[in-house]
Amino acid sequence: MAPAMAIAVPSLHSFCANLSPAHQKFCPLHSSLTNSSPLQQRLCLKAKTLPKKKLLHYVVAAAESEEKKDEEKNTFSPFRFVTDNPSSRGAIQLPDLPADDGNVGQMISRMENKGRDYGSYVQVGKFKWFVRETGSSDTQLGTIVFIHGAPTQSYSYRVVMAQMGDAGYHCYAPDWLGFGFSSKPQPGYGFPYTEEAYHEEFDKLLSELCIDSPFFLVTQGFLVGSYGLTWALKNPNRISKLVIFNSPLTTSASIPNLFWQLRFPLLGEFTCQTPIIAERFVEGGSPYVLKDEKADVYRLPYLSSSGPGFSLLEATRKATFKDLTSRIASGFSSGRWDIPILVAWGISDKYLRQLEAETFQKNNISTITVDMLEGVGHMPQEDWPEKVVDSLKRFMK
Repeated sequence: MAPAMAIAVPSLHSFCANLSPAHQKFCPLHSSLTNSSPLQQRLCLKAKTLPKKKLLHYVVAAAESEEKKDEEKNTFSPFRFVTDNPSSRGAIQLPDLPADDGNVGQMISRMENKGRDYGSYVQVGKFKWFVRETGSSDTQLGTIVFIHGAPTQSYSYRVVMAQMGDAGYHCYAPDWLGFGFSSKPQPGYGFPYTEEAYHEEFDKLLSELCIDSPFFLVTQGFLVGSYGLTWALKNPNRISKLVIFNSPLTTSASIPNLFWQLRFPLLGEFTCQTPIIAERFVEGGSPYVLKDEKADVYRLPYLSSSGPGFSLLEATRKATFKDLTSRIASGFSSGRWDIPILVAWGISDKYLRQLEAETFQKNNISTITVDMLEGVGHMPQEDWPEKVVDSLKRFMK
């Protein structure tokens, strides 16, 4: 068989010109005409001695390889959301250099001392609560207890409680059991993660903190945030005034997909072990993106242990969302509740509509005041704490 004939340079020009635009960029000769790098020049010289079939094979293979890369890039991946947001980019994806704190142990070491502003541990029975405290017990203005929702932690109140402490209030913000830096009992062993169990342990915490006289209660968020409201319904004599940030308040309240995913077998077990679950939830309800140092704190509990994820899973599966909102809507209605309530509502909330707050107010117009906060999302205390502080001061004075 006669050897394949090498292509002359003029034929190469003609060959390259007849290629499609998609293939043309992979032809060494074409590259040499548009790119004078040493590598392309060497490829061009090599191409002059290649048989036509081999050159064609080279060009087509390169094009197909590039197309495959494009397809993989555009293909859906359940983990791709990790890199969608600058604050989550370092959560799972490793950096180019292994030494640049890319593994989990190094990330935990870098984060472990973050986010404990104003906090200390309080032993209550067999559990440790992580509680933030600002202000002085000698204050004449009163005590404020800030309650967070799921799947976050009391860290969200750090700026608000610092400023309210400076204003003369004595402030506490605990991490619920199973969340943040508090104890995370294994489900089924000592703590059932039910509403009643949370109420019982919260009573013990208040007793340990010597909060006896009526205090200001501030609540926000889903699940354990709602348990703060149902605790208030059981203990109206212990509340001087109630403040509610964005929370499900009526039976028409929508429940974020996260909680529905957690209720499904297997999917829930997978979802609860996503280390960036909290920070993504915060950003999902907000018009803003968390800075890296803030995202680190929300991520740390879920990254350092499986406990917080399984605590969230158990609490979600034990909750009855419709029953919760039904009791909240009726319990704070006219004729059943007469203690002043402020609903400070972030109107840019992507989980709950503004109508939620307006409908809630209509059920007890003489007792409930609504303050609509522009430029604020699901967690007002995180999105714009200065606006929250102004609203609290006007209401509590």
